[in-house]
Amino acid sequence: MTVVVESRLTGIPVKRGKVRDVYDLGDTLLFVATDRISAFDYVLPTGIPRKGEVLTRMSEFWFEQLDVPHHFLTTDLSEVDLPDDTDIDLLQGRSMVVRRTQVIPIECVVRGYLAGSGWKEYCRTGTVCGLPLPEGLQESSRLPEPLFTPSTKAEEGHDENISFEQMVETVGQELSEKLRDLSLKIYTQGADLARERGIILADTKFEFGLLDSEVLLIDEVLTPDSSRFWPESEYAPGRGQPSFDKQYVRDWLIDSGWDRNSPPPELPPDVVERTTARYIEAYETLTGRIF
Repeated sequence: MTVVVESRLTGIPVKRGKVRDVYDLGDTLLFVATDRISAFDYVLPTGIPRKGEVLTRMSEFWFEQLDVPHHFLTTDLSEVDLPDDTDIDLLQGRSMVVRRTQVIPIECVVRGYLAGSGWKEYCRTGTVCGLPLPEGLQESSRLPEPLFTPSTKAEEGHDENISFEQMVETVGQELSEKLRDLSLKIYTQGADLARERGIILADTKFEFGLLDSEVLLIDEVLTPDSSRFWPESEYAPGRGQPSFDKQYVRDWLIDSGWDRNSPPPELPPDVVERTTARYIEAYETLTGRIF
């Protein structure tokens, strides 16, 4: 299978993130989801075949399902005026055209279960992002109610958790409340649909932008890169859970002995193959569609 780790369009300004190449088309943007994969704030040297297609198709599915204003327009590249030498076959299936917005510099994280960095903090302090929780919770416990835990949106390096009060200082009271309420609403909608398909949405992050004073959901939404998905049939509090996201890659990197301070190692073929299969399984299970 072809692995796309970088796209190229002649003469169009591009901004490359960890996974996406974003092309400036004027009033719209072209999002190209590559097969790059990141972990521990590094982009790994090995791409994951079909990953970019999964992210794009899953985002498209959720934009169609969610009752919220968003930036998504189309995945049909015939509607876009691209350079004559563009490799449409390479872009097809992994690209979407979206409305340009003024990006709000906040990562809107919602946690429904005690996992990841939240579990580590709870073990130390009994809190998650400074919010107190009941005593006696276990790893992967369902929280009494979903928590909104914003963070900074770092261009490079690691996002940092901030309090709601710090968020207000950054973007104002009214917008902060709007983003919190929208994030909790979207999480609830997504978690309810996922549970109908036998999947637990443990946590996720959203990004928002402003267009003519309207708040729009932007970037990707409820994908294995931005969310923690667990198969409900295997759920058991008190341990880490099998996951439909890139946790398998993280676990391999930890076991490999990599020090996280030097360039990351190549992923072995079996890890690549199993990660591709996990992403596709997540898409098919959640959407009910054949990939």
